[in-house]
Amino acid sequence: MSERWLSVVEIAEHLGVSKETIYRWLEKGKIPAHRVGKLWKFKATEVDEWITAGGANE
Repeated sequence: MSERWLSVVEIAEHLGVSKETIYRWLEKGKIPAHRVGKLWKFKATEVDEWITAGGANE
């Protein structure tokens, strides 16, 4: 079964940050995300790998 896509609110909850932080990272092109129409969607595994690699500290 494939991993489900998460919304901005869900990925913010997953990471323990505000949705404003997620939008700030999106504006800077930092966080791995996919645009689906007008919505941003995330895979938890991609974001977790980005965090582990120090992406949130850049």
